[in-house]
Amino acid sequence: MKMFRTMAAAVALLLSFCAGAQAQTTLRIGLAEDPDILDPSLARTYVGRIVFSAVCDKLFDIDDKLNIVPQLALSYDISTDGKEVTIKLRPNVKFHDGEPFDAEAAKFSLERHLNFPGSFRKPELASVDHVEVVDPLTIKLVLKSPFSPLIAQLTDRAGMMVAPKAAKEAGDKFGLHPVCAGPYKFVERVQQDRIVFEKFADYWNKDNIFIDRIIYLPIVDSTVRLANLKSGGLDLIERVLATDIKDVRADPKLELSTAVELGYQGITINIGKDKAKGPLSQSAKVRQALDLAIDREALNQVVFNGEFIPGNQWINPDHPYYQKAFPVRARDIEKAKALLKEAGIAGPVNVDFMVPKGPEFEAAAQVVQSMAAEAGFDMRIRVTELATSLKQAEAGEYQAYFLRWSGRIDPDGNSYIFQHANAPQNYSDWRNPEADKALEDARLVTNMAQRKSIYEKLTKIEMEDEPILYLFHYRILIAHTTRLEGYTPMPDGLVRVVGLKLK
Repeated sequence: MKMFRTMAAAVALLLSFCAGAQAQTTLRIGLAEDPDILDPSLARTYVGRIVFSAVCDKLFDIDDKLNIVPQLALSYDISTDGKEVTIKLRPNVKFHDGEPFDAEAAKFSLERHLNFPGSFRKPELASVDHVEVVDPLTIKLVLKSPFSPLIAQLTDRAGMMVAPKAAKEAGDKFGLHPVCAGPYKFVERVQQDRIVFEKFADYWNKDNIFIDRIIYLPIVDSTVRLANLKSGGLDLIERVLATDIKDVRADPKLELSTAVELGYQGITINIGKDKAKGPLSQSAKVRQALDLAIDREALNQVVFNGEFIPGNQWINPDHPYYQKAFPVRARDIEKAKALLKEAGIAGPVNVDFMVPKGPEFEAAAQVVQSMAAEAGFDMRIRVTELATSLKQAEAGEYQAYFLRWSGRIDPDGNSYIFQHANAPQNYSDWRNPEADKALEDARLVTNMAQRKSIYEKLTKIEMEDEPILYLFHYRILIAHTTRLEGYTPMPDGLVRVVGLKLK
């Protein structure tokens, strides 16, 4: 009898263990690239922002209608003169290491974004003169001048809060083991293989976290990524190819979510750096000729099955700040050739065309190459790994660069950092005092009609000088298994994990 009871107890223990094992859920997300460093001050890749959504909460977030909503902050108030922003913080929040999130911690994070060597958040928060602690759950941002995009900036990496103690101890190695206040905490990372997170038991919104573990798997080949989703090896994949839409929709085990992106795809032209010497850098007429050689609608049809949105500005045609006075121009080969002749170009214009590795990038680049050839351009495609291409863009080691920008909710986030003379991502090294003034003026006003009028001036200047040829806007395509419940497509393309369930 005693042996029977012992065996029964062992069986009960085993069944209990199995039930517990079955209850553990893991969400496997396929990424199109391996993110760069997981430090919100130093990171700059789109795919990294997808990962950050699970680990680093921000002061504010956006909803699917682009409304700004509370996250680690509960509310904000802007002074009458626009130079003080008071932010109330959420109580009872902890970082992954147990350190409390409070006003001192928020002040530390914002100052780190502003002052840490190499921080890409510094220009996003450049209007902030200093941060004051008002009380344990209130901070005040004192600005050098009014800055209308500030709260929008705090919905992204500039608003991500990091654990002060962990950040101080790790220094520039913080991204190897990020410690934030998000729903999941870091477990491990194997470069080019996987990034693993597990549920944070003390998360402030833990009642809406239903999945125990998330594994991000970088799979560059989109065909392999989709095959893994179909076979059950992945639960969700980002950046489905437009040519695979029918295939995904035909599979009863899969669902497709779509949203028009906030950003753009365009060709950045290196104008000012010595390494870019050539007709493109020296003449606006040559850049205009290249623009006129490209048929944006044909590019959309040939490469993307007509699923994307042709464009010619840093925001899409449905955006409230889009300048309708400057519509997408039709292709005009004869005018393009005439402009080259006016610029004194006799033979083919040879262009070093840097293109990030990826099937859609490369296919679109080949179509652009073919179209441009008819006008007299020899676009010499140089396929380059994404992170490497960004470094080469910074160094000016290219003439034309096929760059995708994932976009921000405020138009300033799509323009200033690329167009202003002193901005860190002004890869073209374009310097135009009139454009700089327009960019600066747009930051000082909150009235939409006034801002739109300022951006109209900027659009005219940019279209005449053409440091960037804006071509089209992606439709964000995310596919996931029907087992996944609660997913909402977002215009920034980031996967919010709060509320997700696996059946």
